[in-house]
Amino acid sequence: MKPYSLTFMCLIFLSVLTANVTAQADKSTRPSPPMEVKGKLQGAQVNISYSSPSVKGRTIWGDLVPYGKVWRTGANEATTFETDKDIVLHDQKLPAGKYALFTIPGETEWIWIFNSVWDQWGAYKYDESKDVVRINTPAQKSPVFHEQLRIDIVNEKISLSWENLLISL
Repeated sequence: MKPYSLTFMCLIFLSVLTANVTAQADKSTRPSPPMEVKGKLQGAQVNISYSSPSVKGRTIWGDLVPYGKVWRTGANEATTFETDKDIVLHDQKLPAGKYALFTIPGETEWIWIFNSVWDQWGAYKYDESKDVVRINTPAQKSPVFHEQLRIDIVNEKISLSWENLLISL
C-alpha cells in the first residue's frame, strides 16, 4: 500500500469516528430531549436538568413507570438538582451541592430522593445509602394533561407534571 493511501484511509476513519462521536453528543435529537429549569428557592439558585419523555399514548403511572420503585424522574441520565446554598425542604436540610433527583411514585404519595451520586445513567446503580434527603409528598390529579414530562420551579415550589399527575415539593 502506498504511503498516501494509508494516510487517506486514516483521515477517512478519523472523519467517520469524529462524526459518530459528535452525533452521540447531540442530546437534542433524543426522543426524550434534555430540559433545564432554573429558579430561586429560599434565596438559593437552583438548577434542575432532566430528560423529558412523552406519553405517546402509553399508560405512564403504574405501568411504564411502576409504583413503589425508584425512578430516575425523567429519561436517560439521572435527573440532577443543584443548589448554590443550603436549603430546607420539609424540615430537612439539603446542603449546597449537586444531587441526583430520584422519586418513588405511588398512587397517593410520592417520595422525593436527593442522592449524592448525581453522575449516573438512570437508576440502575442507585444506592439508597447515598441518599441525603427523602421527602414524602401527596400525589394529585393535574388540572391539565401534559404530553411531555415537565419540572417547574414557581413560587418557592418544585412541581412535576406528566400525563394526568401533579406532584409538588
